[in-house]
Amino acid sequence: MNKRSRFIIILVVLAVCFAFLWPSISWYARTPKDQQSLALGSLEKIKDYTIVKAKEEVDNLVSIAKANPDAVLDSSYDYLVKAAKKNYKDTAKAYKAAGMEVPETPAVMSVSAILNSFTGSNARADLSAVIEGKYRDEILAAKKRYNSSVKLGLDLSGGMNIIVRANLDEALAAKKAEGNEISDETQWKKDAMAQTIETLTSSIDKFGLTSPVIRQQGEDRIYIEIPGAADRESVNTIIMGKGILNFRLVDEDATNAFNAYYNQNPATTFNSDGKLIDSSIIPADTEVMGYYIKDDYGLDERTGFIVVKKEIALDGEHVKSAIVSADQTTNQPEVNFVLDSEGAVIFGEFTAANVGKRLAIVSDNKVKSAATIRQAINGGQVSLSGGFSVEEAQNIQKVLQTASLNVPLEVESQQVVGASLGEQAIKQGLNALLWGLAAVLIFMILYYTGAGFNAVVAQILNMYIMFSVLSAFNLTLTLSSVAGMILTVGMSVDANVIIFERIKEELKNGKSRAAAIAAGFDNAFWAIMDSNITTFIAAAFLSKLGTGSIQGFAVSLAIGVCSSVFTALVVSRLMFDFNTEVMNRKTMSIGWGVK
Repeated sequence: MNKRSRFIIILVVLAVCFAFLWPSISWYARTPKDQQSLALGSLEKIKDYTIVKAKEEVDNLVSIAKANPDAVLDSSYDYLVKAAKKNYKDTAKAYKAAGMEVPETPAVMSVSAILNSFTGSNARADLSAVIEGKYRDEILAAKKRYNSSVKLGLDLSGGMNIIVRANLDEALAAKKAEGNEISDETQWKKDAMAQTIETLTSSIDKFGLTSPVIRQQGEDRIYIEIPGAADRESVNTIIMGKGILNFRLVDEDATNAFNAYYNQNPATTFNSDGKLIDSSIIPADTEVMGYYIKDDYGLDERTGFIVVKKEIALDGEHVKSAIVSADQTTNQPEVNFVLDSEGAVIFGEFTAANVGKRLAIVSDNKVKSAATIRQAINGGQVSLSGGFSVEEAQNIQKVLQTASLNVPLEVESQQVVGASLGEQAIKQGLNALLWGLAAVLIFMILYYTGAGFNAVVAQILNMYIMFSVLSAFNLTLTLSSVAGMILTVGMSVDANVIIFERIKEELKNGKSRAAAIAAGFDNAFWAIMDSNITTFIAAAFLSKLGTGSIQGFAVSLAIGVCSSVFTALVVSRLMFDFNTEVMNRKTMSIGWGVK
């Protein structure tokens, strides 16, 4: 391979690595801390924040316009100026199409001119939507950067690590005791684990975390990582607690009164924790919950609020099974579920006493459905209908099926890492990495003199490529990963040592600089490849068979092996050839007394 080809390959690799690394750079170095905090919150919290901020901004603009109508806003409001110009342009088109005199567009976009561009009965709502969109786009863009960046593990960022055991045999035995026939027990256990994991993911997400790590380990264990600060008791309650799904009666009068109040006071109804600031606006025996539907991305989207009774009419543990079918008359999707004997009696008595009222299905303190009770429902065979779409019916079915599993969970281990400990670990890990790298590079320069600078450049590019690959695959950086990098620093310089020693031997045999370099790299090639291939195989097996810290160590080691081979054989070779053929150097500084 000639110099030009190697140079182009290096440039391409560096460019691709920079593209991989850019999200991590943007997140950790260019995203403000307050925006990071918002981006790490749940989509629901982001939505609440943007709505409140939009209302505050509208109120602020109105106040500025009243005090000084001709005030010109600073550059942070350029997005509003752009929206206002578009509004004036659309208005001019409408007037022209109607044959009316086109109003003049203001030459200067003052605050009053911006506000006047939003016309009609929904002017304030339209202005608020533009501002809300600006905040939403900024925070979601930051969230996207985080999702594409290198994540810090619990030992670096702090948080909670939990291993939960699901007692599938007990759950299966309970199902059979209820008279259910299960033809494929293996498949039933797989479905039970999948739906249990989905339930835990939905429940734990209420802490406002971004994609908590929840995955299955083996046949019956669930591994959970919750980054950041999370209350141990609250998490245990979610994992071990029952009654996540239940049925409650809707208080229509209280719902209408609350929604009227909320529409007038959206910014002062709830505190930052989502609790009512003034609890007297609803009856003491009720509570407010959000009404949610699934959006196009499969996320819960709140469409309003419903006030429900605190008293639980029926607990979800009484649900035995649920299916989606079509109404024989209207062909509309409906959800049919079966209750156990105790649940059938409770539900029959309750529905008989509340015909004509709405019954809410509550899952994890979210209202997923609120159907009207048409008649008393006896026998435990329940049908939910109400103009559901197929997707909505399937979502309700999934909620009911999850409740019917009732898989007993047991916390086997739990570890909490404080944020301060995480910061200390980051500092110690970086110090170890930097000092180790510095010690190796200083030794290479002192021992191999001029050629040692080639090793320095190769090692720096090696670390650059390693971090880029970690970012590209959204891998998690842990202390064990840092240990793998530190080991890679020591191992990767070995390739340079082999090459330099071979070149020194060729020089001592009387060969010219160019011939010694060519022979040195050729003779060192297979020695380098053999040692690194065996290391890579060991790292690959560790990454597949190991878990936790062992896996993190193996992954970073495997990445380091590949990048070190590239920098030693391609980057270092190009630097030697450049000095030989372009700089026309005849001698070589590759050790004391060697020319």
